Amino acid sequence: MSAVLSAAVVRVRDGLPLSASTDGDQGAGGPDGRRLFKLLARKLSQLPDRCSLHAGRHVVHLISSLGVSYMVLCTEGWPGVLAFSFLDELQRDFIATYDTARTNTAVRPYCFIDFDTVIQRTKQRYNNPRSLATKMSLADMQTELKLRPPHMLTMAELAPANGFPAVVGAFSGAGNISSAQQQRLEPATLPGTVALVLSLLCGALNLIRGVHTIESLLQSDGEDLSYIIAFLLGMAACVYQGYLLARPTSWRSAKSFLTFGLICLCNLHLSELRGPWQLLFHVTVGAFATLQIRLRQPRAKAPGYDV
Repeated sequence: MSAVLSAAVVRVRDGLPLSASTDGDQGAGGPDGRRLFKLLARKLSQLPDRCSLHAGRHVVHLISSLGVSYMVLCTEGWPGVLAFSFLDELQRDFIATYDTARTNTAVRPYCFIDFDTVIQRTKQRYNNPRSLATKMSLADMQTELKLRPPHMLTMAELAPANGFPAVVGAFSGAGNISSAQQQRLEPATLPGTVALVLSLLCGALNLIRGVHTIESLLQSDGEDLSYIIAFLLGMAACVYQGYLLARPTSWRSAKSFLTFGLICLCNLHLSELRGPWQLLFHVTVGAFATLQIRLRQPRAKAPGYDV
């Protein structure tokens, strides 16, 4: 079996695949390798510039530089010094071929697919030991790896945060890695932005009224302590609605309905202190924000984004 199975070039900031080997490597871990590459691509901005990930019978090594990451999938027993030498060659060839401005402004996945020719040529050379005439460069690489060894990744480190499901047991014999949802929401719309601003405004109004009520209580004007609690709870609910509008989290829809329910209860209790139009404004904003939270869902990767 070949030592180098597949390789990919990915942009660090957003995981956009720029180029990848296209031979498929059927029966040699190709599909599993693509899943590993996708899993790593989502975390590149959080990873050190040199890493290794052991996954069953395979190992993925990667290096990152100038906003671009280079990954290689190898068989388990293949020397790491050869893998990082392979990646170092890919890196030098890619930098010599494409400038940083082009990689930073790339929009389409695989827009540098012509680089696959270089990947295949380098892969064939490294899979034929007799063609390797780089003893000196390998010695230099071995010294560098001893001085600065790669960070050893675990599958647990790649698990997505914020409550989205992560399937990370593929290479232990318990199944395959499935695509986890990307940790981003759909682009903000104008109604969503308006809902965010109004929610924060309602939160500020509740805070101001709550402070005034506390002052009245301290002056013994007979204010009920429950009004203070209602104002503060209303403020917290409005601010949390703003958070749900802006950030992905688990059970967003359920949390938005519970938060809206709390807003309604607080305003019902405050009906003696607020006029009908004030109550209508707060409840309407809460309902509008709840709707926008429902509409702005976590987005999956765009079509064609798979490595």
